[in-house]
Amino acid sequence: MSELPLPPGSTLGILGGGQLGRMLAQAAARLGFDVAVLEREADSPAGRVAAHTIVGPYADPDALEALAAVATVVTYEFENVPSATAEFLAARVPVRPGPHALAICQHRVREKQFLNDAGVGTTRWGAALNADDVARRVSEFGAPCVLKTSRFGYDGKGQARVANVAEARVAFDSFKREACVLEKMLPLQWECSVIVARGADGACVNLPVQRNLHRDGILAVTQVYEGVLPAQRAAQAVAATRSIADGLQYVGVLCVEFFVLADGSLVVNEMAPRPHNSGHWSMDGCDVSQFELQVRAMAGLPLVQPRQHSPSIMLNLLGDLWFARGAKETSPPWDQVLALSGTHLHLYGKLSARPGRKMGHLNITGASIEAVRATALQACALLGLEAF
Repeated sequence: MSELPLPPGSTLGILGGGQLGRMLAQAAARLGFDVAVLEREADSPAGRVAAHTIVGPYADPDALEALAAVATVVTYEFENVPSATAEFLAARVPVRPGPHALAICQHRVREKQFLNDAGVGTTRWGAALNADDVARRVSEFGAPCVLKTSRFGYDGKGQARVANVAEARVAFDSFKREACVLEKMLPLQWECSVIVARGADGACVNLPVQRNLHRDGILAVTQVYEGVLPAQRAAQAVAATRSIADGLQYVGVLCVEFFVLADGSLVVNEMAPRPHNSGHWSMDGCDVSQFELQVRAMAGLPLVQPRQHSPSIMLNLLGDLWFARGAKETSPPWDQVLALSGTHLHLYGKLSARPGRKMGHLNITGASIEAVRATALQACALLGLEAF
C-alpha cells in the first residue's frame, strides 16, 4: 500500500467511464493526477479525458490486474460494480470507498438494515423475496407503496408505485421476480440530500444541504442557498449523514438522500457511495467541488470544509431536450442559454441523445437567490423545461 498523501503524477483508477468518471478525471487533472479508467466500451465520456483507458468487463481478472498495475488507488463511479470486483482490487491497491461500504450501499435490504441498526430513520419497509412476501407486505403496510428491486435501481428504474396487491404482483413479475424491498409511501414536504467527504484519518466535511426535485424518478432540479430548508432539519440531515459515514468507516464522497415528511420529520431514502447528481452545483457554486473532495479523499490530501460562495441552482439536462423540436436530434440553443449571466454549462460528451439519458447539467449562480431563480426560469423557458 502506498504512503499518503499521494504526490502529483500518481494515477487514480476509476471503475466506470460515464459522466461521473469524466468529471472526476477533470478534477484529478487540476490537482496534477493522471486517471486510468476501466470501461467496457472503448469510447466513453471518462475515457476521452483520462490518461489511460482499459477496455474490459468489470469482472475480468486480466482487466482488473491491468488497472491495479497502473493505478495507485481505485474508486468507482457507480454502485453496481460487482462487490467481488472491489474485493479483488482491494487485495492489490486501496479501494476508496471500500468493498464493505459498496456491499451495503448497492443492496437496498442491507442498506436499510444498516441504517435502522444505526438508529437512522427510514420509511417503513420490508424485504419481499417472493410473490407471497409482496402480497403480505402490501396487506400489512396498506397502500400506496413502492416496490423496488434490491439491486440495480437508479433514476426511477427498478421501482414501481403500487395501489393494491394485484398491482404489486404485476410489478414483481415485471422485475423478473428478483428480490425486492417494499416501502410504505409517506406524505412528503420536500426531498433533500447531503454530501459528505470522509478521509482515511476520519476527518469529515460536508456540502450544504441540497433541496431536490425529481420528475419521473430522475433528479430535475437542485437548489442550494441559505434557508432552502429549515435550519433545524438541515442540521439534522448533516449530522445523520456524518454519522452514517463514520459507521461505515467510509473513505470518499458519500451522498445520503432524505425525505422531509409532512409532519416535519426526516427519514433516509437511500445512499450513493460516490459523487452524486445533486452535488453537481458545487462545481460552480462552491470553492471545493464534490469531485475535488473525492480526489482529495482518494489521495490522502487534506479535506477542507467547502465554502458556498453563491446561491446555486442545478438543472439536469436529459436527452429529451435534443428532440424538443421534432423527431430529428437537434442540439438545444446553448448560445441563448449561455447569454444569460451566471450560467455554467457542463455537457458530458455523449455521442447520441435519447429520452431520459443524462446528457449534461446547467449550473446557475448569482449574487442573490432572486437573481438565480429568475435566470434559472429563463433557462427553463429557452430549453422547454418545466418551471419549478
